[in-house]
Amino acid sequence: MSNFKRIPNGSVTTPRGFRAAGVTAGFKRSGAPDFAMLVSDEPANFAGAFTSCTFAAAPVQVCRKRVLTTDTIRAAVINSGNANACTGETGLANAEATCVLAANKLGINPSDVVVSSTGRIGTQLPMDTIKRGIELAVAALSDDGGKRAAEAIMTTDTVPKSAAIELELDGIVCSIGAMTKGAGMIDPSLKVPHATMLCYITTDVKISNALLAEMLGENVADSFNRITIDGDMSTNDTVIVMANGLSGVEVLPDTPEAELFRKALLEIMQQLAREMVMDGEGVTKFVNVEILNARTREDAKLCAESVANSLLCKTAWFGGDPNWGRVVAALGYSGAKFRPEKVDVFYDGIPVVKEGGDAGTPEEDLVDIVRKREFSVTVDLHDGDESYWVWTNDISYEYVKINADYHT
Repeated sequence: MSNFKRIPNGSVTTPRGFRAAGVTAGFKRSGAPDFAMLVSDEPANFAGAFTSCTFAAAPVQVCRKRVLTTDTIRAAVINSGNANACTGETGLANAEATCVLAANKLGINPSDVVVSSTGRIGTQLPMDTIKRGIELAVAALSDDGGKRAAEAIMTTDTVPKSAAIELELDGIVCSIGAMTKGAGMIDPSLKVPHATMLCYITTDVKISNALLAEMLGENVADSFNRITIDGDMSTNDTVIVMANGLSGVEVLPDTPEAELFRKALLEIMQQLAREMVMDGEGVTKFVNVEILNARTREDAKLCAESVANSLLCKTAWFGGDPNWGRVVAALGYSGAKFRPEKVDVFYDGIPVVKEGGDAGTPEEDLVDIVRKREFSVTVDLHDGDESYWVWTNDISYEYVKINADYHT
């Protein structure tokens, strides 16, 4: 094995020494699984990235503290159906109490536990439900429980999202596993270390917290921070990476093994980021927005995010309308610096705008493109050599229906 490969049906329990469970504790009215637990058999080095929202939820605050004060962790506890956000000192105490309850059941220290929540904002955690979830999850822990854990963290997701990658380091096969959830309220702006996007990543390599944090920060910038479903950032966005070293392979800085591991980590993060966009609330289209030849990277980013978050663009895409006027309008109000008379726009490589005006391509050709499940919008500013891309989607009637009466 010279590189890395995806493992069919892989999950967070694919790497050595990880167990997981997904159970029904009673948070959701539907009776669907709503409580997950992930445990490493050995202390795991870890790193985290969290929402930059000022109203950061109580579990995010607990996780931030763990990153700053704890060298290793053993377990993660995740509930779906209640965000424990905007819940004040009581919510923070409940998040810490969740860690204590889980630690007591697992026979570890409370500081060995991180916690995440997702669901409705502003409601206190029902601690009896938390206790029931912990008891059920500990009893159900297994080394093939990753898929059930991924199902239990879903909110408005329609499918669970898991993945795993196998790679060879120093002649030994190692692996990275991951699970994520998120279908709405998705426009992450994650910082290291400090409908919600939750992602838990596991690996059996040995790697320092500092190197993990460095890789996570680089890769978040090219994965989860490149997606937007509806332009709304959550109070609870969290990414945690755990590395327990049970493969016996150590990844050291500035080595070929470190670069291979970083690329494999990025591969799995981009795969799950893409799946999140594809499974967005009411989504019918996946759109790759790419800006080329901008004056600065910031100009390219402003343009890409402006188009990707434009409600007029998103609704046009839903209707199969190739209205390029909405694209150039979004570019124009983005705040980026460029010369409009030099701008070209392409749909799947077909010219739509040439030097700031209609490129003359027959509209029926463009309709065929924007009616596809996936297509690209490429903008060439002809004003420099910087670029930026964003993955996004359309906005449909179903998105409005889901969010007009959101409950769990």
